Amino acid sequence: MQQAEIGIIGGSGLYAIPGLTGVHEERVSTPFGDPSDAFVLGELEGRNVAFLARHGRGHRLLPTELNFRANIYALKKLGVTRIVSVSAVGSLRERLHPGHFLVPDQFIDRTSLRHATFFGDGIVAHVALADPVCAAVASAIFSACKTEGVTAHKDGTYVCMEGPQFSTRAESNLYRSWGAHVIGMTNLQEAKLAREAEICYATAAMITDYDCWHPGHDDVTVEQIVAVLNQNAANACRVIKTVVASLPRERNCGCASALQHAILTAPAAIPAATREKLDLLIGKYLK
Repeated sequence: MQQAEIGIIGGSGLYAIPGLTGVHEERVSTPFGDPSDAFVLGELEGRNVAFLARHGRGHRLLPTELNFRANIYALKKLGVTRIVSVSAVGSLRERLHPGHFLVPDQFIDRTSLRHATFFGDGIVAHVALADPVCAAVASAIFSACKTEGVTAHKDGTYVCMEGPQFSTRAESNLYRSWGAHVIGMTNLQEAKLAREAEICYATAAMITDYDCWHPGHDDVTVEQIVAVLNQNAANACRVIKTVVASLPRERNCGCASALQHAILTAPAAIPAATREKLDLLIGKYLK
């Protein structure tokens, strides 16, 4: 199986990465089922990368239908140590205009129907998530936006909602009262699972609309979002290339050892089937 160093997860509007060379598709099996699609592997800016269309090519999967565990596990299996996520979001702040990017540093979970941990079935682990994104990858994304002339904002809170419907006006105003900055439907589960998999993770949130709170704008429609998505896609591709080129080869953050003190279950008490299923993640700590 071809290996990769950097994973790229493309969200709504970003279904391919131009500029990849030596392109090869790989379908990756996992103990958690099938990922969203085949991975597109290749070289970008001298680095081996793996690209995944989050919703599948052709945008076939609802946010709640995404197999987040399979997606992250497969990236780990491919050798990925850093993930650059790209996703479409709605703005909850006047200053965050459609067409701008935000690099969030916090999340609020408003989902209830999703698997967001690899653990269970006889093993308990609690990773730290006070800072849910990798500061090094987040900084690289923000710097790349500046380099490429994309208006970007650093830090902010991303509300992750269940969907697929957009917010009611009451919900949108509630999230604003909490101090949140953007709203989306996918990134929090990725961040949680990437931390459990000891993969660095950060996201470029592409703002497509003002959700439905803004008094000067009509209620958000799919047509409006698609128009801005198309504008954002080219910017995202340029930013990704610059991020990939700028990431250091070595990792000096705590993401790489997130599980070191997180597993509470005594090794002898872990069922053999669970130990085998999670060996890719926990094997080094159970020797």
